[in-house]
Amino acid sequence: MPLPTVLDPRGRTIGAEEREAVLRVLDSGVLCSAFGQEARSLEAEMARLYGRSHAVACSSGTAALHLAMVACGVGPGDEVVTTPISDFGTVAPVLALGARPVFADVLAGDGNLDPDAVRAAITPRTKAVVAVHLFGGAADVRRLREVCDRHGLPLVEDCAQAWLAEDGAGRLLGTVGDVACFSLQQFKHITTGDGGLVTADDPGLARRMRLFMDKGWDRSEGRVHRETGLNYRMPELVAAVGRAQLAKVADVVRARRESAGRLVAALDGLEGVALAGRPAGHAWWMVPLLVEDNARWAEALGDEGVPALPGYLERPLYANPAVPGGERGLCPRAEELIDRTLLALPWTEGYTEAHVDRIARALHRVHALHHGAAPV
Repeated sequence: MPLPTVLDPRGRTIGAEEREAVLRVLDSGVLCSAFGQEARSLEAEMARLYGRSHAVACSSGTAALHLAMVACGVGPGDEVVTTPISDFGTVAPVLALGARPVFADVLAGDGNLDPDAVRAAITPRTKAVVAVHLFGGAADVRRLREVCDRHGLPLVEDCAQAWLAEDGAGRLLGTVGDVACFSLQQFKHITTGDGGLVTADDPGLARRMRLFMDKGWDRSEGRVHRETGLNYRMPELVAAVGRAQLAKVADVVRARRESAGRLVAALDGLEGVALAGRPAGHAWWMVPLLVEDNARWAEALGDEGVPALPGYLERPLYANPAVPGGERGLCPRAEELIDRTLLALPWTEGYTEAHVDRIARALHRVHALHHGAAPV
């Protein structure tokens, strides 16, 4: 039987609570969050969960990043320093605002931003730094915060893959940056299909994000559009499902940590296979491994019925046609990870011990094929 996936009810936590939430909204007759209470309640619950003063709900994780860029004052001609290993949603808002993404190389050990490379990439045009916590493992937010503070720049944390993850000091990711962005897309730890949340402590940043989310309209003063904005409102049906999912996120992360921990233990001592990053505080959106030939590993694991993504991406973000000026060779460590060494195993809270043991046996068998050892 195939392993559970996030496109399979076995791999999700959607159940009676979400059905009840949808019916609650339908019965209310109010489906637009400008007039309902679900989105505002979700915001309050998110702010409490992360201990931040403000949260704003929006229509997607990409929209959340757009709100963050607007709050940071990013505009035409500005530069935003970020990673080449992320979803296109990390840079799409930068491009939409007429700014330029500047890509800093990553650390070979975990694929997260190298703070030294970020520092070297900063110019007088830099307006913000966006750190992605790749796969649920922490970027070095302590050093990135120091770099940003030294240059007077806001730090934005892209936590789409890092719900309730922690850094090496035990700090909750999403609480170090000026703004933190979260995704509720289908493949994330919790899901509403699509949806986003942004958190901040500064009331000015929060106000700018809330205005941009609702067409620049402060509804408390009538139909006056003070600033340019878009319609990034989260519908009430989405928000209601989001509230039910948010109540489950701690259990989701706990389950992923338990199952990923079992796999990591099973791979201990396996020559030529290493975990990308440190397990402490990891949220395990995926399990990232370092191997010698990721394409060959992915093909062999697929033959074993275990999905695996060689490199996670097919190319670094700057090598996409939609990103102007990007050329191969810009970030060598990122390219090495994508082209040769990074192997990402999709993960889900639905994995049982039997599922994990099956994955571990497959990894041992593929390792034996590559290294000439006796198969498990």
